[in-house]
Amino acid sequence: MTNSETLSVVLAGGGTAGHISPLLAIAGAVRDSRPDARLLAVGTPAGMETRLVPAAGLELATIDRVPFPRKPSMDLLRLPGRLAGAVRQAGRILDDAKADVVVGVGGYVCTPMYLAAWRRKIPIVIHEANARPGLANRVGALLTRNVAVAFAGTRLPNAQHIGMPMRTEISGLDRSSARDAARTSLGLDPHQPTLIVTGGSSGAQSINRTVEASLEALAQAGIQTLHITGRGKKVLSPGGGPLRADGYRQLEYVDGMEVVYAAADLLLARSGAATVCEVAAVGLPAVFVPLPIGNGEQALNAAALVDAGGALLVPDQDFTPDWVRNELIPLLTDSIRLSVMAGHAENLGIRNADRRMADLVLKAVSP
Repeated sequence: MTNSETLSVVLAGGGTAGHISPLLAIAGAVRDSRPDARLLAVGTPAGMETRLVPAAGLELATIDRVPFPRKPSMDLLRLPGRLAGAVRQAGRILDDAKADVVVGVGGYVCTPMYLAAWRRKIPIVIHEANARPGLANRVGALLTRNVAVAFAGTRLPNAQHIGMPMRTEISGLDRSSARDAARTSLGLDPHQPTLIVTGGSSGAQSINRTVEASLEALAQAGIQTLHITGRGKKVLSPGGGPLRADGYRQLEYVDGMEVVYAAADLLLARSGAATVCEVAAVGLPAVFVPLPIGNGEQALNAAALVDAGGALLVPDQDFTPDWVRNELIPLLTDSIRLSVMAGHAENLGIRNADRRMADLVLKAVSP
């Protein structure tokens, strides 16, 4: 197609914020490059995309969720029929949108979208966010040469390392100039060493328990703690109300992680792919406590940043009040060490992955 023709881009992915956030960042960068482009996101009827995509001003279509059973079961026997039905749904969406290109970021919706696009000879562009790629993108990577990854070590055919597409509020953040205002907005002292703890949008109970048991030690060290517990996971006092302690503030959720990144001297978090890439991009030292279940992808996500000296990693079972006293508190009270870690993180960070993805999309549809 030529630049004078309207570009129709269908972006597929969803289920979790880890898929939706890069999808929205890519959509924004494509729109910046081609303001006349028609953009359509495709997800499932029950994922977070039903809330986040329309809130971002992007049209959403849905197809049936088709999970791939890991063990022999009746669901495995039903898989071919369910997948065929989802591919038909995907094909109708592509036909109605007159799609010029399909951009996939992973998740249940992507496999049928990739297959429907391949049958129609519509170019496919893939972004894989995790160090260990998901099944949908492993399938999709067999159908296209346009494959981008967030981590250099991710193994997919034809993979190009471009980084993690992220919101411009994060990729353009200057932590030092935004710090005081960010702390004030979060109810924190602008001048006190600051630990911010988050387990992601759903929280992390094991992290919450250790933080709760460490509040006195943190306060005695002069550290203030903002604890983002996750929705419905408030840390309660013995009397049943929200836990209160010196130098401690808790919130269930913060809308806009750029404020958190600006306010923190150190972030304590799970090592989801987006979190790892975002703290590297903004130069924020971190302590990662990978999710102890699953296929080990969270530890892999953090590996390069830890090896580069920008973060520490502690296994979930080892993240105890003793570890906080012996490792975390000495780190937080050592401004020189934190500064060195920040530099190592920023050296590894990539701030323009959204624009690089947009370029890849436009290249895929160029004559």
